[in-house]
Amino acid sequence: MKNQNPKRRLALLSAVAACLASGLPAMAQTSAFPTRPIRLIVPFGPGTSTDTVTRVVADAMGRSLGQPLVVENRAGGGGTIGTDLAARAPADGYTLVMGTVGTHAINKTLYRKLSYDPIKDFAPIALVGQTPTLLVVGAGSPLQSLQDLAAAAKKAPGLGFASAGSGTSGHLAGELLKQKLGGEMVHVPYKEGGLALSDVMSGQVDFMFYHPAAVLPQIKAGKLRALGASGAQRSAAAPNVPTVAEQVGGGFDLVAWFMLYAPSGTPAPVLARLREAGARALADADVQAKLQGQGVEKGEVPARDLAAFSQREVAKWAELVKVSGAQVD
Repeated sequence: MKNQNPKRRLALLSAVAACLASGLPAMAQTSAFPTRPIRLIVPFGPGTSTDTVTRVVADAMGRSLGQPLVVENRAGGGGTIGTDLAARAPADGYTLVMGTVGTHAINKTLYRKLSYDPIKDFAPIALVGQTPTLLVVGAGSPLQSLQDLAAAAKKAPGLGFASAGSGTSGHLAGELLKQKLGGEMVHVPYKEGGLALSDVMSGQVDFMFYHPAAVLPQIKAGKLRALGASGAQRSAAAPNVPTVAEQVGGGFDLVAWFMLYAPSGTPAPVLARLREAGARALADADVQAKLQGQGVEKGEVPARDLAAFSQREVAKWAELVKVSGAQVD
């Protein structure tokens, strides 16, 4: 630099200064994050289990971040519409999405042409919680146990099992049970889980796997009976209900889960801030009490392992989707 032309040297220094100055606003914005409300997309309708879980966590995270997380319901397409919207949003931390086992695991194989990639297009923030589903029959059903169910499945015309739709976790749990027990079981898909549950209670369909938050009030009211839980461990919400694996052997471990995601490419300091707020919210006793009241158990996966967890879930559910033959164009 000693023998360099003074004008050229001055121009070079000016250029360097300009580059540094141009980066300062972005750096300051990142370090101050968040400076405005954050949009949190729920890819399902108001009042769904995903919606109620999201609102509990959003309130707590908003207090921690000093800015509200504004929940926006964008339902449709089995969760694909809202999830795709989040994938295409600016990767600045101001748009998040509450992903589920459906949107970020099952749909990868279920949809022939999925508009987003659940692994490549998202950065995980926190595993909010998970819940085994409960296998329920109507209170008037003659089925008192899984042994009764297995025996009935071997008789013509077999049993019918309901679900909230083809390719949902309840549908795939039924398909896995069919593999385990043998016999004839016919899937009866519905457009909405509440309608399916109503027909199980009335005895029009034999059984279904569904979320504890929806079935436990009906069990207490004497309208349903639980025969098994779909996870490897008994449901904390229904500890007296044995797992399916306890009754038919291992290899039956299916749980629904909820995970908070940001678009891929979100700056590392912003992700760190969001993960810190998420961890703080989920450590709150009041938050956990509210989640447990909905049958949602604490997700015991640290942030550093969430990407690997997501990949394992995609692979696990892919096998069930293929066996079920379910496919959405």
